[in-house]
Amino acid sequence: MSQLQEKIKQLARQQAERVIAHRHHLHSNPELSFEEFKTAEYVAAQLRAIGLNPQEGFAGTGVVALIEGKNPESRIVGLRADMDALPILEANDVPYKSTVPGVMHACGHDVHTSSLLGTAAILQQLKDEFDGSIKLVFQPAEEKAPGGASIMIKEGVLENPRPASMIGQHVAPNVPVGKIGFREGMYMASTDELYLTVKGKGGHAAAPHQLVDPVLMASHIIVALQQIISRNRNPANPAVLSFGRFIADGVTNVIPNEVTIQGTWRCMDEEWREDGLKRMKKLAEGIAESMGGSCQFDVVKGYPFLKNHPELTRRTRTAATQYVGEENIVDLDLWMAGEDFAFYSQVVDSCFYRLGTRNEARGIISGVHTPTFDIDESALEISTGLMSWLAISELGS
Repeated sequence: MSQLQEKIKQLARQQAERVIAHRHHLHSNPELSFEEFKTAEYVAAQLRAIGLNPQEGFAGTGVVALIEGKNPESRIVGLRADMDALPILEANDVPYKSTVPGVMHACGHDVHTSSLLGTAAILQQLKDEFDGSIKLVFQPAEEKAPGGASIMIKEGVLENPRPASMIGQHVAPNVPVGKIGFREGMYMASTDELYLTVKGKGGHAAAPHQLVDPVLMASHIIVALQQIISRNRNPANPAVLSFGRFIADGVTNVIPNEVTIQGTWRCMDEEWREDGLKRMKKLAEGIAESMGGSCQFDVVKGYPFLKNHPELTRRTRTAATQYVGEENIVDLDLWMAGEDFAFYSQVVDSCFYRLGTRNEARGIISGVHTPTFDIDESALEISTGLMSWLAISELGS
């Protein structure tokens, strides 16, 4: 183990309680996407407390700071953490439980933010021991389209100075604490939101011959759209089409005039992404028209696919192996979830890895986006030291 790596581990141990305190504060005070005003104030205050000069207001609530080492312009590495919470009522009984009814850090963004604050404190203490600069990006609204990353990029977060690479992490409740996951190349899916309004003619359920039943039309549409996956998709291109909302606001004996449907379309190929949407729209509209009604098919374009730059990911994996040991590195499968870190990966070389947070012995097993999500907080000491080591290693590559 190098002397610098040992210093980082010592500093991570020293920072551990403070980072946990950051996490508890953020978890207790969650804010939804584009509403992270108090979170941003907290982050900026913590950065100023360690001697940094944060820039505020990116995408409304984003915060950016620069740690300059020796020869600060020689190479720039960016580190990113997202800050927003989800509209979920927390069910955990913990001292740091959310104090905001119906809002919870159920995706681990409190972990990401507190971890990067700890990493910032470590790197600031070591700035005389590395060449280059490290750009800290605290980003709002990962959970809500168009995504805080896309807005921050438009507002110049990757300029003045421009990072040569971006590194980000995400909690992994399916990976045991202490282990770190990597995948080169394609990793996460593009995500688009689908909004369908199927219109017909409602009326008394006992007289279906006098109606144009939108419930029946909508049911046929949902079933038929799955053939886009089963009969038109190249098996080499993973894709998911799911519908989570179907509202037919009638009663037992009343057919409504319209039905609304909401779903998600996810894939890992941009050409197939667009072709699939065109096919779905044409099929849905055609079915409705053939049954005497109409279908309005709207798409809210979401995040692109997330691709980990192969060479950068190999370097990052090597550095992580040096820090946590080969036995604690795991390979990741393709993940059909979406993540707006993908926007960075479309612009600069990027690596997005997973931080193990699971502890079955303690019952910490719930997945993200659930009301009982939590982490084994020993992961925070690992994450702060690891990200510090990854950033410094990349500066020296």
